[in-house]
Amino acid sequence: MAEFAGVSVSDISASASGQQHFVAAACFDPGQLRLRLPDSVEIRFDLKTAQVLRLSAVALLFVTGESKSGNEDKNSFSRALKFEFGTENESRDFCSAVEKCRHGSLENGTVIVHKSKFDDKIEPTSAKMYFHYYGQLLHQQNMLQDYVRTGTYYAAVVENRIDFNGRVVVDVGAGSGILSLFAAQAGAKHVYAVEASEMAEYARKLIDGNPSLRERITVVKGKVEEIDLPEKADILISEPMGTLLVNERMLESYVIARDRFLASNGKMFPSIGRIHMAPFSDEYLYVEIANKALFWQQQNYYGVNLTSLYGSAFQGYFSQPVVDAFDPRLLVSPPTFHTLNFTNMKEEELYEIDIPLNYTATVGTRVHGLACWFDVLFDGSSVQRWLSTAPGSPTTHWYQLRCVLSQPLYVMAGQEITGRLLLVAHSAQSYTIYLTMSVKMWGPGAEQGGILQTSTGKLDLKEPYYRLSQPQPYAWAQDQQQPQQQISSLQDLSPQIQDAVDPALMQQSSPNSTAL
Repeated sequence: MAEFAGVSVSDISASASGQQHFVAAACFDPGQLRLRLPDSVEIRFDLKTAQVLRLSAVALLFVTGESKSGNEDKNSFSRALKFEFGTENESRDFCSAVEKCRHGSLENGTVIVHKSKFDDKIEPTSAKMYFHYYGQLLHQQNMLQDYVRTGTYYAAVVENRIDFNGRVVVDVGAGSGILSLFAAQAGAKHVYAVEASEMAEYARKLIDGNPSLRERITVVKGKVEEIDLPEKADILISEPMGTLLVNERMLESYVIARDRFLASNGKMFPSIGRIHMAPFSDEYLYVEIANKALFWQQQNYYGVNLTSLYGSAFQGYFSQPVVDAFDPRLLVSPPTFHTLNFTNMKEEELYEIDIPLNYTATVGTRVHGLACWFDVLFDGSSVQRWLSTAPGSPTTHWYQLRCVLSQPLYVMAGQEITGRLLLVAHSAQSYTIYLTMSVKMWGPGAEQGGILQTSTGKLDLKEPYYRLSQPQPYAWAQDQQQPQQQISSLQDLSPQIQDAVDPALMQQSSPNSTAL
């Protein structure tokens, strides 16, 4: 490993009698940093307990839980050292050397990197693409311009200044640093903005461009599973939600950050997430998906018969969850929800999420699958705020998600729909969705509980069909009941469904209204 000569070091530890300044050579052993002083004294630091925080282009804050001098075998105490380098490149090389030695060992002069918990769970190619995606400003802009998302976070923070004022905050997956800046605006004592992608450098620039706040924000580049912080947090803030709440598996990192960094009486923003679900009927969507596979029914495609692949293509299209905004009038029963409590759940509970389904159809129609959306709660001491992605609410960049069954179910009003939604995490930072929906017997003999129809689907949350359209007025197909026989207006929705959609939408009486 390279040696860094002529490093200017200032000991700013609380245990030091005033600031002590000296020049040292910094070099590395397996898992350790050695500072060699001019008088031949060496100080060693265990990198497993250390954290490097950038103060400027050439200055770093090195915080560690213990140190050992060359003359004392046992001398453990907390140290905080300010390192100043001659150039910015030298500073960056030092940070890189610390990270390599912290997570690996030296064998014959080569760093052997040990996997972190994140690396054990996630495929390297998936992680590389994930961090590359979020390292680009255009994708950060897409999220920042989701004003429902950004505005709700801002309101949740500034309306709960009592929770942030004078407190230590950790921003998990800070991205551009916007939530860190909100926390600083609300009076946070200090904010640690943890970001693993190259967006960390942009976050530093954005924070540096806000002089009144930058002194209270430190950007820490790295994964929450791997980095260390010099103090516990009073509040964790994060935007860990993906499609269907759980996509990208960042909720696991959020829970890990809670266990590693949050004080015992600390708060989490958000603290609760809920996955909402309801069966839906959408003949147009079903036909649209089914028609995609018609290409494979050609018997003479440049002299080739494609029909042997039609069945596989048909099932393949139905293995894609549909991401779009839909009209809540397509729901055929009141929704249910499954709660994830981020404050006390175990990380392992996110590996497999098993949700039983039970509904009563409010209309007679064909059920084409299960519609899903989510919301999260910011449980502030002053104000509670919900961020909702429900159909009928203002559209967010998450939209809603629908799992479409290749075999629809026929139901009558009052008939019971049961089933199971099983989400199984996989190493590509997403989930496999197993959906089963059944219709119970209706009418005479129904008390025996027999199953009349069952339909199943296996979908990959990693590979959705981004339909992304705004809800459109529906001209109902002939094999569906007319709107007046089914649901002619939002006022015809059951009270339970009305509770799940945006109140403002309830004022729109026109069945042709598309402004959501």
